[in-house]
Amino acid sequence: MITDSKRGLRLYRFAAALAVIAGGLGLRRFGYELGLSFLVVKYGGSILWGAMVYLLAGALWGAGRMSRVAMVAVVIAALVELSRLYHTPGLDAFRQTLAGRLLLGRVFSCWNILAYTLGIAAAGLGEALFRSARRSALDVFRWATIVKVMMTSSDHELHLPI
Repeated sequence: MITDSKRGLRLYRFAAALAVIAGGLGLRRFGYELGLSFLVVKYGGSILWGAMVYLLAGALWGAGRMSRVAMVAVVIAALVELSRLYHTPGLDAFRQTLAGRLLLGRVFSCWNILAYTLGIAAAGLGEALFRSARRSALDVFRWATIVKVMMTSSDHELHLPI
């Protein structure tokens, strides 16, 4: 059963994934024109790709625990990177297309796995901060409601809406 909180988390993850995809495409397209170094463009894109894998895995999985989503994302990212060691004419032809370069890449690199893992960790940290801020905002709202009720109580009794 999908509750509102699960649906909200899925929507957050999907929207964040779209933002990360836009950022990654922008980095790859305009990074050099902005004067960014090869390392920033190459590995920044890989870090964003890892974050995207985490967010999309989480959006598809639902409200799974962040640690499990992260483990699944690392496995997916590592398998995609390891798939670069497998070559067939059709797969190599696909890897030469824009979609193939963006989704699968062309050349195997252990450094990419590290970059993906950093992106997955960053996305998990971002989600944890988002959840914490959201809970804090709800706590502030609850306390504001309690204070308002206390201030407007006409019989000077303490009635807490808890």
